[in-house]
Amino acid sequence: MTTSAELGLPALTVAPGGVATTTLTVRNDLDIVEAYTLEVVGDCAAWTTVEPARVSLYPGTSETVTVRLAPPRSPAARAGEFPLGIRILPTERPELVTVPETTVTVTPFHELRAALAPRRRRGWLRGRYRTSVRNLGNTPGTVVLTPGQAGEELRFRATPERLRLEPGESGELRLQARARKLIWFGKPASWPFEVTVGPEQAATGKGANGEASAAAGTGAPDAKGAGDGRDAKDGTDGTDGKGPGSTGGPASTEAPTPLQRPVLDGEFIQLPIFPKWLLALLAALLALLLAWFALVRPAVRSSAKQAAEQAVAQQSATPAASAAAPGGAPSAASGGNPGNPGGQGKPGGGQPSTGGRAVGPGLAEPGTGRQSSATIDVQTASGASSTGNYQVPHGKVFDITDIVVANFQGDQGLLTITAGKQTITTIALETFRNQDYHWVTPIQVPEDQAVTATVTCESPGTPASGKQAETCHELLNISGALSDIKQGN
Repeated sequence: MTTSAELGLPALTVAPGGVATTTLTVRNDLDIVEAYTLEVVGDCAAWTTVEPARVSLYPGTSETVTVRLAPPRSPAARAGEFPLGIRILPTERPELVTVPETTVTVTPFHELRAALAPRRRRGWLRGRYRTSVRNLGNTPGTVVLTPGQAGEELRFRATPERLRLEPGESGELRLQARARKLIWFGKPASWPFEVTVGPEQAATGKGANGEASAAAGTGAPDAKGAGDGRDAKDGTDGTDGKGPGSTGGPASTEAPTPLQRPVLDGEFIQLPIFPKWLLALLAALLALLLAWFALVRPAVRSSAKQAAEQAVAQQSATPAASAAAPGGAPSAASGGNPGNPGGQGKPGGGQPSTGGRAVGPGLAEPGTGRQSSATIDVQTASGASSTGNYQVPHGKVFDITDIVVANFQGDQGLLTITAGKQTITTIALETFRNQDYHWVTPIQVPEDQAVTATVTCESPGTPASGKQAETCHELLNISGALSDIKQGN
């Protein structure tokens, strides 16, 4: 005396998102009225129901219930073969519990969710993108990217080339789009492209199970999925519902659908190396440069030439004015004192010169002057003072027109230049490297007097060699006309 139960099909095949049904027959072989509770056990219990879930049977009678399998279309319903058991628990005689079993095959399906970020990039030569992919199917798969573009302006590289994802797992692939050549001038160029995301098998024309498929990606089950109507083990056709012990009921109700691969749109905007505004700026600069050479530079050179000619004319007129003075007396231009006969001038007393002639014991004889120059070299130890001079020969007068001072080491200190008893200038060494002075009206230094350069060295500088010098070193070049002294009557 026991309880017997039998499932309608020994094996079932069901596709995620679809529904498959079979029957369960329960027979009461006891001699009492018994109530039975029907409970699904095993890996398929989450999406399997029994209708009704409780039956009452008289002795020697049986009843058939419906077992309904509806796995969700999600990674939770993993593909593969799983045992399904229905536990039949008698209320009065619980020790007579029985569990008939069958095998359920969940067919695989492939579904990918992908996104490209950012969709648009700007650059001179290349743009980088991120492709995030999530496996929404119920079977592991390897994902690959297949970029494409209408022309041949871009080249692509994916890193990594393949990405292995478990059901429900997410991952990221990096994509680089690189232009084949630079754009030097002109407008930005727009290069749209597409990225197809799919399983690696689909990329080679094969489905997930090795069979030919139309595409791969966000589609539904592949060609061997649920809905083919044939049992995976015994080959019986489940659509007629006439398996052993079955009261009728299809094994699956979903037909196969073609696979599709998600396609992502992207764009790379290639920028020119030199924008349009830079070309306009270069053209404007070129126009200004041409205008300088054509208009401004000739005018500047002409003005400088006129100034030089005027200076030469004034310098030539000065000796003539001196010679025209009666009795050999010095003229106003020579800085002489009319009340001082014989051209004897009063010494300058060390005061700065204003550009006039110094008064000496004798006047220069017109027509005897010759251009002359001398160099005074002064070297001074740090913290000390040193003097260099040039003495005017006896019987001569030196008319100074130019002085050039060179502080080529960049020394720090003080330089004082005197001509005879007059102080021409005092200048700090650190304020210049090369300094020049020029006079239209010469500074006159009488015979036997000297042009003196006095240097007070505070700190020697660093010449071009890069090593600090041990002493201060200055050069003074003086130029002018050296003339004979006019002899009196």
